[in-house]
Amino acid sequence: MPPIVKRALRNRWFVIAVHAGMWLLLYLALAGLRGKAPDLRDSDGATSPPRSSVPVAGLERLFSSGVWPKSLVETNRLDPFVTHYFIPPVAPPPTTRKIQVTYLGFYQTGGGPKNTIFKLGDSFLVAPIGARIATNLFIADATMQTLTLTNLALQTNVLSLNTNKEIIVPIQ
Repeated sequence: MPPIVKRALRNRWFVIAVHAGMWLLLYLALAGLRGKAPDLRDSDGATSPPRSSVPVAGLERLFSSGVWPKSLVETNRLDPFVTHYFIPPVAPPPTTRKIQVTYLGFYQTGGGPKNTIFKLGDSFLVAPIGARIATNLFIADATMQTLTLTNLALQTNVLSLNTNKEIIVPIQ
């Protein structure tokens, strides 16, 4: 701080005058708080409502189909902006399909072979051990709790009793 400001702040009469001025401002502020509120009244609008600056009445005629001229180009021609260069190749047809198989149990009569009961998709079927149930899928064994299916590549699928299983088989 400059020395002249330091001297003014250390002067006793200056500090007393500033202190008294602050009290005077506070009194005037508190005494003048209750003033008269301005008279507010409703007024009538002397101006007319604004007009739309955009003429929209003619827009319907502008976009109607009868205004535009007929196309001189044949409609069955190719579009000049279409190319066959970017068309992806056609995907090859699938070679496998999925079937739903549910093992329901087996039965055996006398000395005959075991006949398995299973659900293939929505149909119930009965087939002996060794029978083909789908393309390249044969019944290998049946027990009280499991049905074993195999294919020509000796890949096995074990199905539990009353459990739906999805199996992938080749398409003929």
